[in-house]
Amino acid sequence: MLLLASLLFAGCTLAKVDVNVVSERTSLENQVLGTYNALSEDVLLVASVRGVSPTGKVDAPQKHSPEHQEAAQALEAIAFHADDVDTFKRLGWVGESLEGTLAPFERALPEKAPADLKAFAARFTEGEFKQVVDEVNRSREILMLRVVRTNENFTAKDLPAIRKVFARINRQNSAPGTRVQGDDGKWVNQ
Repeated sequence: MLLLASLLFAGCTLAKVDVNVVSERTSLENQVLGTYNALSEDVLLVASVRGVSPTGKVDAPQKHSPEHQEAAQALEAIAFHADDVDTFKRLGWVGESLEGTLAPFERALPEKAPADLKAFAARFTEGEFKQVVDEVNRSREILMLRVVRTNENFTAKDLPAIRKVFARINRQNSAPGTRVQGDDGKWVNQ
């Protein structure tokens, strides 16, 4: 009996098995990010290409569709306002919604706010705050729609899922303490 047991165990080996589970969410995120990154790279390349040929002649700039130019301007607007948006988040004035956009809150100054935040808050009027939030949200909407239009796998009916992907990415890229809307619709500080 002992001999039989040792023969059985001697023939058994433990094999390492790698299991990679790819959920639908990850696949969708990869498609959205791929399309978004391709657009970002394209805009960067257009901005960094010299307008002079190797022979020394000035080349005419490459023509782009109005939709492409609109998306490029949206990326620029988001980048331009990034510092302000981060500070708005630190102040608790905005949060990341489930729709992939910024949700404004009351513009109260936290009691224990550092001096730099107090000085920042004093510089922004309600109108300026609203203008920045509206411009960033408009730009995010343009980019979400551009992802739908430029990826052959997406249609308008995919926009709600794409919004969720953008929302998840925006939450992940936000600093701790940022207000975020959970999947249940409730607002929490992450």
